[in-house]
Amino acid sequence: MSPTTDHAAASFPDNLPTVPLFIINYELIKAHDESETERLFIAAKEIGFWYLKNHGVEDDTEDMFVMGEETMALPYDEKMRFEQGDSGCSFGYKCAGAVATDEDGTPDSIESINISRDDALAWPQIVHRTYPTAVNNRMESTIMPFIRKSIEINNVLLEALERKLELPRGILASKHSAEEHTSSEVRAIKAPKNQHLSNIKVSLDAHSDYGTITFLHNRVIGGLQVLLPGTDEWMWVKPIPGHAICNLGDAMVIFSGGILRSNMHRVVPPPVEQAAHDRWSLAYFTRPGDSVVLEALSSDSPMIAEAAAKKIGAFDTSVTAADWFARRIRNRRLANRKGPETWWASRGTEHSGNPIVAY
Repeated sequence: MSPTTDHAAASFPDNLPTVPLFIINYELIKAHDESETERLFIAAKEIGFWYLKNHGVEDDTEDMFVMGEETMALPYDEKMRFEQGDSGCSFGYKCAGAVATDEDGTPDSIESINISRDDALAWPQIVHRTYPTAVNNRMESTIMPFIRKSIEINNVLLEALERKLELPRGILASKHSAEEHTSSEVRAIKAPKNQHLSNIKVSLDAHSDYGTITFLHNRVIGGLQVLLPGTDEWMWVKPIPGHAICNLGDAMVIFSGGILRSNMHRVVPPPVEQAAHDRWSLAYFTRPGDSVVLEALSSDSPMIAEAAAKKIGAFDTSVTAADWFARRIRNRRLANRKGPETWWASRGTEHSGNPIVAY
């Protein structure tokens, strides 16, 4: 039975509480449609999540999932030759149980292969690191085209948000230059089936994303949950065929002076019958260039200046994107754990009690 057929056999339940996300039409955003751009802006301010349709990469995602399956099927010792390590770099293979899901140090249950934008676009040159053969075999035919399309789509979305934030054209693009090294990456993630039998409550801990914007795909298996702002209520994000899920990260909160939102989310075992299937997801993370200092763009936008002034100093981190990212990755690793404070040091802009964390 093929993976696609297997997943299609178990539909997402209709009786679960789901978050009411806007469905944004990418073609309208690309055409600078003002009404659709305003809907995007509302979604970015209120929840920081939205569905994206008509993005044009549906046919590319299945090959990326196959790449992930081929990589995860490799012998454990072979995968561990490319393990990402504990220094604060996320590129490479991440084994299950390597990171904490809470302050008590409960290990996670997912494995993933994370491929650097820089490595993919420079292929066959090595910028950051090497990867398993299953990745290399698909770098040119599958991974590179997917990353290029993801970059194009995320850039269109950022340009639209740039206009709504009254920023000069190209200012956000300048923070994400193709000429500078970055932590931007594509990640294929596998959460194993039947996790509920092991009493696993959370596959991936509650967090806000590290970077600017995330472009997420899955098959039809649920598991993603979003914490509704101002509440303690977790709601499911229903997977819709052909629709990607986009969300903002910490960098956009900081750049916008808190106007935009990087909302808390987590991954839990799939519901009901879906729990009998492996859950695969695929994400492209756009993050600022390594040397970009994370601070509100107050001098470029009166709107942002006004918002940032309400929390003086809160968005002037004096930290580069590279250091912000490495701090969060490093402190999630169980090998680096000293106590609950290690996990708290891995948090971002939206975690309760930690609106901005700059170490």
